[in-house]
Amino acid sequence: MWKFQSNTGCYPGTESPRWHVGKGHKEPMKIVSLSSLMFVLAAILVAQPVAAAELVMLEETGCPWCERWNREIGVIYHKTDEGRRAPLRRVDIDGALPNDLKFLVKGNFTPAFVLVDGGREIGRIRGYPGEDFFWGLLQMMLRKLPAAAPPARTTN
Repeated sequence: MWKFQSNTGCYPGTESPRWHVGKGHKEPMKIVSLSSLMFVLAAILVAQPVAAAELVMLEETGCPWCERWNREIGVIYHKTDEGRRAPLRRVDIDGALPNDLKFLVKGNFTPAFVLVDGGREIGRIRGYPGEDFFWGLLQMMLRKLPAAAPPARTTN
């Protein structure tokens, strides 16, 4: 039987109400603090992974187009709005795909850039068409994503 009791002196030094299990104060009781229970539930909800968009780069060792992309785009990608919206994740095409990317088809061309969101492929750029074309093609894919949440406002 569950019953709610305020501090009755059963546990000296406690000032907060507790949920008690048992019949009165004569037998051992298990205590579950309501606030502790809420904290655990909140922690579980926060710990759930949130699937965010990412740009998966399928590459291979010795690929000259991969190296060119690294020189022209790779060094700045993480600093751009596109890089913040879809962070880069590199995957070696010669190895096994990570478990969360098993749905991807590797293809025959490197580099390949696959926009992934929520466990599904949104779009793909095959090869590296040069800096000017890359940004335009990436923008077209990013437009297919749901709108990003606006930043939180702070009030002074």
